[in-house]
Amino acid sequence: MRPAARRALFAAIAALAGVMTQGAFGGAARAAVPELQQVTPAGRRAILTPPVMRAAGGRHADITIVEYFDYNCPFCRRVAPTLAQLLAGDRKIALIYKDWPILGAPSVYAARSALAARWQGKYLVAHDALLDGPRLTGDEQIDAILRRAGIDMPRLKKDLAAHSAEITAALARNDAEARALELDGTPGIIVGSTILPGIVDLGFFKRLVAAERASGPSTAE
Repeated sequence: MRPAARRALFAAIAALAGVMTQGAFGGAARAAVPELQQVTPAGRRAILTPPVMRAAGGRHADITIVEYFDYNCPFCRRVAPTLAQLLAGDRKIALIYKDWPILGAPSVYAARSALAARWQGKYLVAHDALLDGPRLTGDEQIDAILRRAGIDMPRLKKDLAAHSAEITAALARNDAEARALELDGTPGIIVGSTILPGIVDLGFFKRLVAAERASGPSTAE
């Protein structure tokens, strides 16, 4: 994305990714979930503007979930199986991962490495390996995890260098979005238009998805 377009996107997010809390859901939908903060329609469009990392879920989804996460976040690790269950049981949900490394240098290196793996078609492989493994403590350990997962490490190192500016821009965008949304930390999860207050169980996710569907489509274009 060109600098001017990126600045315009950040401005749109900052201006439009506000919240609407009153009357967010109507009728049966309001009874299904409590009052929650919502991203404005314009803010949601800004967040879903390509390029985004559409990594999991259905190809023809009617609900999009966005997750801002850190590989060393214990709560991100805890909610991952729940999200996997949700996607496995509902092929009309798409999940966009937004790497937001806020927990130190290992998190930053892990995020950059996972994003670099996309150029060999293995972002999701890298994501799952890093999130499912032990706490990340350094570059060598992260490299070893990725190597065991089947990532071509010499190619990854080349892609890290060749696409450094693009990776940096993607992480800066994610950070700008998360801060515009005033997320307290990771995971920051948006289901359709609704910002979750923290991690929730599978039943709550399902109720919220049903409420979002009753409110209308909320997928990426």
